[in-house]
Amino acid sequence: MLTSDQALALLSAAREECARVGVPMSFAVMDAGGHLVALLRTDGAPWISTDVAQGKAWTAAAYGMPSAGQKAKMDSLPNFSTALTTMTGGRFTPQPGAVPVYADGQLVGALGASGGTGQQDEDVCSAAVTACGFATTAG
Repeated sequence: MLTSDQALALLSAAREECARVGVPMSFAVMDAGGHLVALLRTDGAPWISTDVAQGKAWTAAAYGMPSAGQKAKMDSLPNFSTALTTMTGGRFTPQPGAVPVYADGQLVGALGASGGTGQQDEDVCSAAVTACGFATTAG
């Protein structure tokens, strides 16, 4: 289980990394069930980035893999991607920028970002997860 203190630590680490990168971003932490635990929009990040970060984090939590992996899968299945997005009330967001959070090999949640390029978002999330002592893979 991902605690609120752990979620806040992830946001703090992500905020520090995004400041280092120099790109304003928003961050969302979901638990393993895709429920929002914590949300942060840094100064200067677009208001819509909070919604995008949540969608990316939800997608990473749902599949236990980086959201970029779903983009790669869905590129060849555009109709299925649209259907999944519709069925999930818009939460399914197959775009780079979120990573799962694993503790002791168990999926405990996900961290998603929006505001930079997809690669910047994902890199910041990965760095934050690692800085907090978690992993982005089960192994």
